[in-house]
Amino acid sequence: MTTVSISELKANLSRYVRKVRRGGEVQVLDRGRPVARLVPATADGEEARERLITQGVVRPGRGGAAAILDEPPLTLPVSISDALAEDRDDRL
Repeated sequence: MTTVSISELKANLSRYVRKVRRGGEVQVLDRGRPVARLVPATADGEEARERLITQGVVRPGRGGAAAILDEPPLTLPVSISDALAEDRDDRL
């Protein structure tokens, strides 16, 4: 697998896409830390999904997403804007 920084990837994107098209993989680093991996696209998305489930990257759903919309929104003990303001104040 080839490892490349974001700036190098941006400068030579076509080159790395060709490498992936031929079956290679490219790991993308942001300030030395892995943030993404370019892999060849598969015609069978289900195969990729199963691979991600096996690796523990993705958890399969347990039902229809429509049921979520029937539930009332969460009631929080504090307003989100107050919590965000407090969090931002801690950084100053």
